[in-house]
Amino acid sequence: MFAGFAARHLRAVRVATWGLPPPDQPGRPLVVYANHPSWWDGVAFMLYSTELFPGRRMFIPMEAEALKRYGFMTRIGVFGVEQQSARGAVAFLRTAKAVLAEPGAMLWMNAPGRFMDVRERPVPMAPGLVRLAELAPEARFLPMAIEYPFWSERAAEMLCGYGPPIEGAALAAMSREARSDALARALEAGMDRLAEDAIARDPTRFRPVLRGREGMGGIYERWRHALAVARGKPFDPRHDPSAGESA
Repeated sequence: MFAGFAARHLRAVRVATWGLPPPDQPGRPLVVYANHPSWWDGVAFMLYSTELFPGRRMFIPMEAEALKRYGFMTRIGVFGVEQQSARGAVAFLRTAKAVLAEPGAMLWMNAPGRFMDVRERPVPMAPGLVRLAELAPEARFLPMAIEYPFWSERAAEMLCGYGPPIEGAALAAMSREARSDALARALEAGMDRLAEDAIARDPTRFRPVLRGREGMGGIYERWRHALAVARGKPFDPRHDPSAGESA
């Protein structure tokens, strides 16, 4: 369902060649933490986790009020978090600890805990994320940068890149302030590098995960296609055929 939705509304889903995740260690807990630029992030989590982390089951915290509008998502690993309350913080940590104790499970979360532009610095780290290393020092923490630029087509690109994993034990040995800084610096480094690739508009810098739609669609595109067929010429729906590969 998520793949079909993305294919209808995005030009492509891509992962940076420099930012492919490291080999998985299935017996160890995994925390993937990302920036939070868009509503699309939940779809991104579903698509990238399925493609890049086969065999693991994903769990995602989501603001409890928002989750009420997407109740079906509780069936695929999304759990509600009551924000800005001590009760919600305790419930999140309890659930996260249970997830990270389950073999083959992984926790994905938006590190800032709120929507934020990809250019905003510093990137805030939610207190719950900072606490996780204390609960699961054997876990690995994997920073994930996400961005949704428009290139030469009507639909946007979904781009991501993963940074080097951080050992939970190393994070747990730090003060919470130093731990937050270390998590933020790792994520910001990936965001900065992904921004360079987004600016370059070069699809060869990425590995395609999913191909979407190109061209403007609608009646005009159907007319152009019919005209090309009538003339015996190949039809290319792209606005800029010189801009890299065709989806």
